[in-house]
Amino acid sequence: MCGEGCGPKPERSFTKINIEKLVRDLIDTFLSAGKISINLRKDGLTKKIKSDNTPVSNGDLKVNDLITNKIKKLTPNIPIISEETVDLKIKNTAKIFWLIDPIDGTKEYIAGRDEYTLNAALVINTVPVLGVVGVPKKNRLFYSYAPGESYLIEGGNTKKINCTKQQPKGKIVALSSVLKPSDVILNKLKEFNVNSIVKMASSYKFCVIATGEYDIYAAKERANEWDYAAGHAVAQNAGAIIKTLDDKPFLYGKEDYRNPSLLIKRAKNLNV
Repeated sequence: MCGEGCGPKPERSFTKINIEKLVRDLIDTFLSAGKISINLRKDGLTKKIKSDNTPVSNGDLKVNDLITNKIKKLTPNIPIISEETVDLKIKNTAKIFWLIDPIDGTKEYIAGRDEYTLNAALVINTVPVLGVVGVPKKNRLFYSYAPGESYLIEGGNTKKINCTKQQPKGKIVALSSVLKPSDVILNKLKEFNVNSIVKMASSYKFCVIATGEYDIYAAKERANEWDYAAGHAVAQNAGAIIKTLDDKPFLYGKEDYRNPSLLIKRAKNLNV
């Protein structure tokens, strides 16, 4: 299931990689890393402020080690770009690479809230073709490896997700990263007759649009590619439409990793 927001297809030379096997090989690592993140938070985190004025904890670093070490074993020849180890002075010129955000929503994690996520995505020719998003405190894990192949593991059960609307007919609920969205975002949401806005942190927003629990998320230019890529794969492969606010394809592999604006819709018609 891949609609109008899909963008270009991966180059044929890269499709020999067994994407499905890769994602399934990562599931246990993500489940284990999620439990470790919870235990470290219970034991008390050590924290510091990075050069970009954002926080990092020993939980971020431990989860990063667990995920990146596993990926290095699975695909030793594919570069890994992680939020916690990236050198922003080096331009990204790779056509195939991993994007890792070990804990997206570090502030929420440190504060003991439940919306932080663990993220890994494989990008091929500007497209995130594989995504794994763990939400440990909610006991949810999302993964995807192909159009029409997005899944949720919850309570020990695995089910396919496909953006089927969960809200009552006529109710269109948007997500926001902030309590008071800008006028630009509010005006965009009005175009889709949004009648409710819910604040939510992290890449979890992509995932609950993929499940159909929420309908739309719009954002101005913010964050970096590793913040979005895994959730992008899950949502787009579930059927969501993902573009920029000015209706351009949302692509990855930019030299500076910065995200453009974003508009993610559960479907073309949000009423059904």
